[in-house]
Amino acid sequence: MKNLGNMLKSAQQMQTKMAEMQARMEALEVEGQAGAGMVKVMLSGKGDLKRINIDPALMVAEDREVLEDLIVAAHADAKQKVEAMAAEEMQKATAGLNIPGGLPGGFKLPF
Repeated sequence: MKNLGNMLKSAQQMQTKMAEMQARMEALEVEGQAGAGMVKVMLSGKGDLKRINIDPALMVAEDREVLEDLIVAAHADAKQKVEAMAAEEMQKATAGLNIPGGLPGGFKLPF
């Protein structure tokens, strides 16, 4: 029974830390860039697109495909940063908690 009590206590601690982590992630904004900063994409910590900033020099009809590629690249850059931050936050949230078997398989952030 002592192990069950410890497991429940660990689960409650984990739930509290996860809620705190979710709040921190939601408040974060992460910028991704491409084309030496000519295209910037801002994502929330949950991966939602917030805004795009495009250098006016790229607003030429002939460069449309280049611009499209830069937007995709900037988004990928920002998404990678969000995932890295989420992994770091998860590590902080689970530090010191004794979770038998670790986190459930397939657990992925952002939420």
